[in-house]
Amino acid sequence: MISPKAKAWSKKKLGARVAKRLPFPLRAYRLLTRAGAPFADMLLKRRLKRGKEHAVRLPERRGESKLERPPGPLVWVHGASVGELTAVLPLIERIRSRDFTVLVTSGTVTSAGIAEKRLPPDVIHQFVPLDVPKFVERFLDHWKPSLGLFIESDLWPNLIMTSADRRIPLILINGRLSENSFKRWKWASRTIATLLSKFDLCLAQSADDGARYAGLGAPRITTTGNLKLDVPAPPADEAKLKALKEAIGKRPVIAAASTHPGEETAVVDAHRRIKGSFPGLMTIIAPRHPDRGSGITEIARQAGLNSARRSRGELPDPLTEVYIADTLGELGLIYRLAPIVFMGGSLVPHGGQNPIEAVKLKAAIMHGPHVSNFAEIYSELDAAGGAEMVSDASKMAVRIGAWLKDDDARTAVAEKGIRSMDVLTGALERTVSALDPYLMQFRLEGRPSDA
Repeated sequence: MISPKAKAWSKKKLGARVAKRLPFPLRAYRLLTRAGAPFADMLLKRRLKRGKEHAVRLPERRGESKLERPPGPLVWVHGASVGELTAVLPLIERIRSRDFTVLVTSGTVTSAGIAEKRLPPDVIHQFVPLDVPKFVERFLDHWKPSLGLFIESDLWPNLIMTSADRRIPLILINGRLSENSFKRWKWASRTIATLLSKFDLCLAQSADDGARYAGLGAPRITTTGNLKLDVPAPPADEAKLKALKEAIGKRPVIAAASTHPGEETAVVDAHRRIKGSFPGLMTIIAPRHPDRGSGITEIARQAGLNSARRSRGELPDPLTEVYIADTLGELGLIYRLAPIVFMGGSLVPHGGQNPIEAVKLKAAIMHGPHVSNFAEIYSELDAAGGAEMVSDASKMAVRIGAWLKDDDARTAVAEKGIRSMDVLTGALERTVSALDPYLMQFRLEGRPSDA
């Protein structure tokens, strides 16, 4: 029987041999991040001042945890932020149903807030450690994951390489790689090929994504579809929804969701153009980053419109024309209130935001021309007549006005949107099928992986 010390020595030697074969950029990255460890606290304090860290949970960013690791196999799911975390909520539920402990890591304060609200109590959430070798090692020493699932493209080199060195199976799920990202990575083909080679399996959203991953050296690629299409409609607090409905009454309502800088001006301008034709019209603006609420208030003020901010506990009154929903996790409320929704990140060259949740809550969708992040979804929606592209405030105003005047036309657009999504669903079942062989093996073993 091999002693734990001998195992550790063997793994150390294996890691050293692997490190010698690493491309120069990865070797340099490892050296720099190792040397930069003493400055981690300075970085974290700076981020904390900017509201990008959670004060009480800073130790998690150094790989430390106050929580004990539960016994038995543990599936580790990592996603960068809110969108990725929301996309895998049904998958997490399916893994839980097989009696596995699930550890979820993410890197943003907003994602931690969503995790607190929407993850089941027995699912553990931790902030992902900074990609510093000793922090990563500390994290892996404590949690000893049996399997690592990385969502989309949040690929931290030390986290991936150290996990692979410890023989932790890694799977890329819901993989998405834009053409622009593919072209950028081609300039560092050996580096990305080395990272992707650490994954046992790559589950791509589309055939095009799969082809791009293959072109960069990813092994064992399977097209499973987009998990975001299988996400259920977002929840809404019934009491809060009732309070908002009572405050709004029978006024016509439209919404702009997950907006980015530059888009709120267009939305406010569209409102100003048509408000005379629709007495009592109210526009709800939910910025992608809630800390921009005060700036949106100023945009409304300069347009001569009365506004109120949800982050201050304000409800709209009869004079409120622009209601700024600068809070987290409340899109479920907004989509239930507004039958017309403009999806942000699309009038500016950001790539668009995910329209699926709004579609599932029967909203007629508008979007700008920049939707590369969800090109397949918007293409299907537009082709089916379930959404319409608007290029500026003028066209936005025309479309809003037409849909407000014709309830039947607006309802038809919403119904076409729902039907068009049926073509693209099924990613959850295909992903679970791909993971099942791994889960069955760990259930039979009934123990954490060696670390």
